[in-house]
Order: sequence, then structure tokens, then C-alpha cells
Amino acid sequence: MNFKPLFAEFFGTALLVTAVVGSGIMGSNLSGDLLVALIANTIATVLALGILILTLGPVSGAHFNPVVSMALAIDQRFKAVGVAPYLVAQFAGAIAGAVLANVMFGAEAIQVSSKGMASEGAVIGEVVATAGLVFIILNLIQTKRTELIAVAVPAWIGAGYFFTSSTSFANPAVTVGRIFTDSFAGIGAQSVPSFVIAQLLGAALGIVLAKTLASSKK
Repeated sequence: MNFKPLFAEFFGTALLVTAVVGSGIMGSNLSGDLLVALIANTIATVLALGILILTLGPVSGAHFNPVVSMALAIDQRFKAVGVAPYLVAQFAGAIAGAVLANVMFGAEAIQVSSKGMASEGAVIGEVVATAGLVFIILNLIQTKRTELIAVAVPAWIGAGYFFTSSTSFANPAVTVGRIFTDSFAGIGAQSVPSFVIAQLLGAALGIVLAKTLASSKK
């Protein structure tokens, strides 16, 4: 087995979550204004995600997201046997990234978010965010414009920070990783099952949309 792609998925997901959590902590430290924290969180996430896709894409495909790996396998663009190892690497990387961010800012390494249950609206927001994400990726692959993924995916996630009530993480691994920080970016463990189910539903919807709206041009 080639472990280089697996390490790239672990490393990329870890740095992505470090950016998400770390920028949330920095934003909160800079100002008590939630808008400042959200803007800092958005900018750091968008920039980090774009850079990680550009640099690690040639190594592993830069999925950094279980639903992306599964969607690509369902669409027969990724080997099904590779899904489980990718998922392990992504979830492990997400947890490691949250721990790293905690440590960088002088907090306890292992924390558990104290946030309560997410609203129904936030769960619906994750369906929308994930559906859009999967549709964009599959559409760009179908239309042979994969070079735009490094721009389009961060753009969608960045926009989703402000137009979805969940702030658009659209990623089960990131969702689980954010349990392990009791900071601005933390997610209460009790919300995780609802979010993950919403993300899986959104991914399924994204696959259907990509197939339905696939270009007929050869």
C-alpha cells in the first residue's frame, strides 16, 4: 500500500482543522465581537483550504473530507477500496488538528466543546452546504475543469460561512474534530450525529444534482 496519499490526507485535514480552530481562537482573542471572529475564521479557512488543495491535490486528490471520498467512489472516480483508509486518515487528522490549535494558543490539548444542541436550521444548512460542495466538485470533474477546484471549493465554503446558519463546514471529519476544542469553532458532541446525517444526505443530493445537470456535450 502507498502510504503517501494517506499521510497527505491526514496532514491536509489536520492543517485544515488547525486553520479553522486556530483562526476562531485568534478572532475571539482579538475582539469580543462575533463578527470579527467569524470574518477571521472565514478568511483563514478559505485561504488554507485553497493552498492545501493546490499543494496536496497531486498527492492524494486533496479530499480532506469523508463525503468527498465517498461521492467520488460512488461516481466511480475513486477506488472503493481506498475509501476506508482515507476516512481513517481524515478523521485522525481532524482530531489532531484541533489538538494542535488548542496547544498553539496555550490551552489544554484535549478539550470537549461545551456547546449545546444545534438548531434544526443549522442541520438544514449542512444539507445545503454539503450538497453544493459535492455538486461543484463532481461538476468540475465532469466538465474537465479540475484546475478550478482549488478556487471553487474554498469560494463555496467561504460563501457558506455567511449564507448558511451552520457556517458551512460540510465535512464529517471536521465536524468530529471540532468536538475536541471548547472554543469559538467548537461543536457540541450531541450535535454531531445530526450534522453527519445532514452531510450524508447533502452528499447524496449533490451526486444526484451532478448527474441530473451533467453536460450533454461530448
